[in-house]
Amino acid sequence: MLFFCFFFPLTGDSSVALQAQEEIIEMKDVFSVKLKRRRFAGQKKGGTLLGITIFKCLNKEENKLTDCAIHLNNLSEDHCQSWFRHLKEILNGFQTRPKSLKVFVNPSSHKREATNIYYEKVAPLFKLAGIKTDVTVTEYEGHALSVLKECELQAFDGVVCVGGDGSVSEVAHGLLLRAQIDAGKDTEYVSKPVRAPVPLGVIPAGTTNILAHTLYGIKHAVTATLHIVMGHIQAVDVCTFSTPSKLLRFGFSAMFGFGARTLALAEKHRWMPSSQRKDFAFIKTLADLKKKKERAEKGSKDQWQKIQGHFLNVSIMAIPCLCSMAPRGLAPNTRLNNGSMALIVVQNTSRTEFIKHLKRYSSAKNQFNFPFVETYTVREVKVQPRLKSGPDAKENMCLNAEGNYPWNIDGDLMREASEVHVRVHPQLIDLYGVNTDDLESSQVTCNCI
Repeated sequence: MLFFCFFFPLTGDSSVALQAQEEIIEMKDVFSVKLKRRRFAGQKKGGTLLGITIFKCLNKEENKLTDCAIHLNNLSEDHCQSWFRHLKEILNGFQTRPKSLKVFVNPSSHKREATNIYYEKVAPLFKLAGIKTDVTVTEYEGHALSVLKECELQAFDGVVCVGGDGSVSEVAHGLLLRAQIDAGKDTEYVSKPVRAPVPLGVIPAGTTNILAHTLYGIKHAVTATLHIVMGHIQAVDVCTFSTPSKLLRFGFSAMFGFGARTLALAEKHRWMPSSQRKDFAFIKTLADLKKKKERAEKGSKDQWQKIQGHFLNVSIMAIPCLCSMAPRGLAPNTRLNNGSMALIVVQNTSRTEFIKHLKRYSSAKNQFNFPFVETYTVREVKVQPRLKSGPDAKENMCLNAEGNYPWNIDGDLMREASEVHVRVHPQLIDLYGVNTDDLESSQVTCNCI
């Protein structure tokens, strides 16, 4: 563990200390060092040397990180240059810290605030840390994916996405798809995918920001940026979503049923403001729930366990999926990289009981402690929708004209008509962040239901 104890006189005379300050700093907390000079207005170079300034990452309460500056005053050019060179050598020795980043900014995320978040809060810290950036402001859905397929990724130490969960999911999918292409793998059907070539950083600028909450324990752009600057890296499990004939996409979590129908309805009302659209879709989908008499049936074939029946929602999650609406996580019993997925099945029940289950997510109580909720730890899942006919045909109202069912994958809408095969692939991508097991428990609560 590298650290230094400094004792700097405030005057240029090293033999006389009129004032002194002593402190121990661990170098793992330092991300930049600069020579400190006094300059006149408009002066860009030169100036009177005052000392050096050390910038460190400070861990505050509730998982929040911030940056602070420590000024070491000394008028000796030789003394300051010597300290400056030595500290720069130490900082350059941290191999996981990025020196060059490819950045994607989605200007349409949430309240269209991603661009301001990047240029006002993120870019200054990257510049201070000496990180070079190449920025693409996305113009349409799939733009980041197109760029990632063509850009020279070897020129970057990492990729950063400023946006919501859908934007991050697209970039993660693009990184992993690019990895298969570079490895000469078939991208139509991926059985054993190769790891992403560089880490992915997530700057929260969306509505829910599940990945950011899961990695940092908080929605805070500066905290996310400092985790990237400091090179905090976690290997994370990723799922593949495939039909029997082709790969649909890479992702971290998915919902089929209530969670997917809510997203599909929200997408149809994009003319509404973001928060109103999602509230409307949630309430409307909840109001349309109808209890059926059909009960779930279980069976087994070889190593597969088969469950069929009427389900209100099916969740498949490779990560805990923390968010403000679920401080403990949508899948609190799984981890970032334990090589398994949480399968959460909500069976047929009344609207009242289903609402009780949903409200539990925002509390400390066990949201799965209901007779109609079952949880499994799995490595593979196959979901086969059944098309209803006759009096139950109204259940098919969530289908589009082509007869495709909606899936909510990382907050992004995907429609597919056939069976979907979901598999988890351990530690397939590195994300900038920390292990959520090491974070303080979030105190955020939600009263939206």
